[in-house]
Amino acid sequence: MKPFYIAIAAALTGAATLALAAPPPEPKSGIDLEAFDKTCKPCDDFWRHVNGTWLDKNPIPARLASWGSMFVMREANSERLRTILESAAASSAPAGSNDRKIGDFYTSCMDTAAIDAAGLKPIQPELNRIAAIRARADVARAIAALHTAGLQVRGFGGIGPFGVGATQDFKNSSETIAMLGGGGLSLPDRDYYFKTDDKSKSIRDAFLKHVAKMLTLEGTEPAAAASAAETILKLETSLAEATMTNVERRDPSKRYKKMTWEQAAALAPAMDWPALLKQLGVPASQPVNVMEPAFLTRVQSMLEASPIEDWKVWLRWRLLRSAASNLAKPFEDEDFEFEKVLTGVTEQLPRWQRCTAATDAALGDALGEAYVRKHFPPEAKRRMLELVENLRATLKEEIENSPWMAPETRKNAAAKLSSFEAKIGYADRWRDYSKVSISRKGYLANIRSAAANGRAYFLGKIGKPLDRNDWGMTPPTVNAYYNPPKNEIAFPAGILQPPMFDLAADDAANYGAIGAVIGHEMGHGFDDQGSKFDAAGNLKNWWTPQDREQFEKRAQCVVDQFNSIDVGDGLRHNGKLVVGEALGDLGGLTLALKAYQRSLKGKPAPVMEGYTPAQRFFIAFARVWSTQVRPAAMRLRLNTDPHPLGKYRANATLKNMPEFHQAFQCKRGDAMVRETQCQLW
Repeated sequence: MKPFYIAIAAALTGAATLALAAPPPEPKSGIDLEAFDKTCKPCDDFWRHVNGTWLDKNPIPARLASWGSMFVMREANSERLRTILESAAASSAPAGSNDRKIGDFYTSCMDTAAIDAAGLKPIQPELNRIAAIRARADVARAIAALHTAGLQVRGFGGIGPFGVGATQDFKNSSETIAMLGGGGLSLPDRDYYFKTDDKSKSIRDAFLKHVAKMLTLEGTEPAAAASAAETILKLETSLAEATMTNVERRDPSKRYKKMTWEQAAALAPAMDWPALLKQLGVPASQPVNVMEPAFLTRVQSMLEASPIEDWKVWLRWRLLRSAASNLAKPFEDEDFEFEKVLTGVTEQLPRWQRCTAATDAALGDALGEAYVRKHFPPEAKRRMLELVENLRATLKEEIENSPWMAPETRKNAAAKLSSFEAKIGYADRWRDYSKVSISRKGYLANIRSAAANGRAYFLGKIGKPLDRNDWGMTPPTVNAYYNPPKNEIAFPAGILQPPMFDLAADDAANYGAIGAVIGHEMGHGFDDQGSKFDAAGNLKNWWTPQDREQFEKRAQCVVDQFNSIDVGDGLRHNGKLVVGEALGDLGGLTLALKAYQRSLKGKPAPVMEGYTPAQRFFIAFARVWSTQVRPAAMRLRLNTDPHPLGKYRANATLKNMPEFHQAFQCKRGDAMVRETQCQLW
């Protein structure tokens, strides 16, 4: 990638006039012809046609559950972060500086000898606290005291049965209130506790063995550990019974129950709420969104009825589980053993890669600032803003010309679109880590210091006006998101790298790749969840009844499509779980294509590598989803992930697009042409 401004800067040493007069380089096509499987026709399986040879030559590495273009980008970013961190670790940066902190944190993570020598010492105070429980009141006090024993840096979580965090008030989005949500489940999703198929039963059996092994490593006799594992599964099954399904959680109105802390405490009076709020620094005078009141009621009944010893062994297990990957090798290895069951991976990620990820999680803005300096030029941000605004203008036209929206609904939709805030690359203001204490020894202590700082940062926002500077992802992240209450779309610098976004590539490729992602995130503002929030980010119906009915019909078409796709072994997506992401893909790609055509301003675009502009656009889109998944990980994703599998994000979307069919001359009856085609706009 050679932006023109680099050529100018280099020329200033001598031949400035010549360099300034030279034309910019011709753009690349953005097509990787060697990735294609030409034996597979584009109208039979476009995903395979575009990616087949690459997939065949690039099997999933043993250390990963999935592999594809997005994962290649993540690996490349890991290498970039490694270089930054190793340089910081070797530097003589001043004590207290961000460079010193990220270098020391990374060094402490890489010092496995010190971690192994520490054994259980880093969590011994918490283990002692649990062992000292004698009465039911002690259980409640221990849950409160252990709430900060977890390692989450955003404030929500702990090792107990629920978590406290900060959130926008769904119906007054300019204010930040407390959030109280259910937790306490060690399996990936509540349904894992109840499914009766052989695979689900085998996962529960493996879980029992895993828990028993972990407790044995901690010092419990094997027979007692096996019995304790059964107790833990029983207790968590009771919690799971009162937990919403992942489809139910997609309805924001079901996750909004605003009340006073006094009202929340009345749902579980056995808990020591004053102690918990004091420990977390959460003001009791502020309201709280109790996301699952029925879950809190279940916790109350269990605090009253479940044996004290059951709670003790469960809290011990949850503490071990939360810390295992950061403890001595026997605990880390056993933690990985169960990950193998869930995902099918056979090797741990290399230590350096785990440590770059840990540093990014703990000190994201400090590491992100260094990453942006090296790998995100200002020209990339400027170009991305151009793309975003072109897609915004295109979507505005789609809304204004929508044949199924009433004038009032179109007006509200246009207002919401114009209110979208686009965040590109990184935050306007970097986080302050001056209160985080980091040393080259004591890895878990470093994590806890960063977690404590994160909790204080986010929980400290309760009762204060919304701070729009905060991001939900760190700058090196290869991802993007839409936040309904903030009505914002965000694209971290990490995803704005080739092949997703390439300053040297032809516009057709960029619009088909990152343009589709931009359209996807904009589309989330109008999907099954985002469409329930208005322009100000408030949970409010802004649709006429007739328009809402039309929207639901269009969404149901996508639900039915994904419910019908057999992905192998008789497995299917849950259409109601993936509908939001699938709508984002369909609406986003449609929007990106029109935005690309709009950008041409009536001028013809060149044929490159033998492909028309429209063909290159669709090829770039399919290339983004060149991902293959291990069978175990595929099952996990189908059960828990609202995103469809990569192959179907490509093919299922394109089957609904007449523009794709025209570009590749696909006809009715071809596999890539759906009989009943879904359409959002």
